[in-house]
Amino acid sequence: MAQAGNTITVFAAPFYVRSIGGSATDIGLAATAATLPIILGGPLSGVLVDRIGYRLSSIASDVVSALTVLAIAVLGSTGNLPLWGLLALLVASGLFDTPGQTARTVLLPALARDARVPLERAVGLVSGAERTAMFAAAPLGGLLVAVVGPAQAFFVDAAFFVVSIALVAVFVPRAARGASDDEESEGPQGGYWRQLADGARFVLRAPLLRNIVLVVLVLNALDTARFSVLLPLYALDRLGGAAAAGIITGAIAGGSILGAVLFSTWGHRLPRRAVFVIAFVITGGPLSAAFALGSGTVALVAVAAGTGLAAGMLNPLLGTLRLELSPPHMLARVQTLMVSIAWAGIPAGALLAGVAADSFPLGPVFAVIGTVYVLVALVPLTGGSWRQMNDRRARDEG
Repeated sequence: MAQAGNTITVFAAPFYVRSIGGSATDIGLAATAATLPIILGGPLSGVLVDRIGYRLSSIASDVVSALTVLAIAVLGSTGNLPLWGLLALLVASGLFDTPGQTARTVLLPALARDARVPLERAVGLVSGAERTAMFAAAPLGGLLVAVVGPAQAFFVDAAFFVVSIALVAVFVPRAARGASDDEESEGPQGGYWRQLADGARFVLRAPLLRNIVLVVLVLNALDTARFSVLLPLYALDRLGGAAAAGIITGAIAGGSILGAVLFSTWGHRLPRRAVFVIAFVITGGPLSAAFALGSGTVALVAVAAGTGLAAGMLNPLLGTLRLELSPPHMLARVQTLMVSIAWAGIPAGALLAGVAADSFPLGPVFAVIGTVYVLVALVPLTGGSWRQMNDRRARDEG
């Protein structure tokens, strides 16, 4: 439910900017406003999640998300939401969204252990659920934007967060934690800043983890450029509007559901480095080429489904590695720091994509992005600490 809400937020925001006369650069600013708070506020929230508990963090985060998107819907529907107001509300929503996502993630190791299933399977199933939400919410977002308008779409957005609040409040046990009593369970030690520094030192000193985060940083920036800025512009200019963008995004999500299911079934048996490289190459190359060649909706949907299949296997692999490489007593801190570093290039990617789209044709911009994407995806083949990726004991060695 929370992922469905986030999907509609990301999807509807650029079309709202366009509806009030915003430029491609303004769309890039909106994408930046939605991601910059995650980079800045994520690390600061990790210590708080470790302290106040995962269940309460999830609920409080979704309450803020519901209120902010409801404000966008009300103000936008009445014509009282200028660009700066939208940016401010997106910043507030993003700032408080990270703690909730982190809290739900760091519950997984203990739950997988209690269920006696491989962590890859647990992460794959959760990733599949999130991708299912994207599969449904992306076309829904496109339909809502086309039928009722981008501002009004945020009313439905708020409803998803309300359902998420209710589900966690009713069904998640109050005592649910991410680490068991026999795993370094004395809890966070020292003051707030010391705990934050401990998490930062761990992230920076683990070679494999650090390399993964740096590669994902670059590729996340390129993905944001493609899907948050360039795809809406491409859909408006060549595909007839928001509905086509929703169908393409939905095809990616649909393929990713199958990819997550495949990973949850066989992921613990697959060579991780090979999956990492191949999945990233497929995620970044073919779809960028299809856009660069000016393909129509049918062709883009077909390629997008293959892109989603690769991404669906990639995301739970990344999630598994992050959890394996994190000490149980600082799960939330390490998770938020890793996500924040990996997302650090996203604001720059969004802004540069907006400027590039105002300065150059969309085809060459997509071509450059696809080329850089594939080259960066091949970096793990250089060896070094990347060889440790196939070792399930990487967490102990890190």
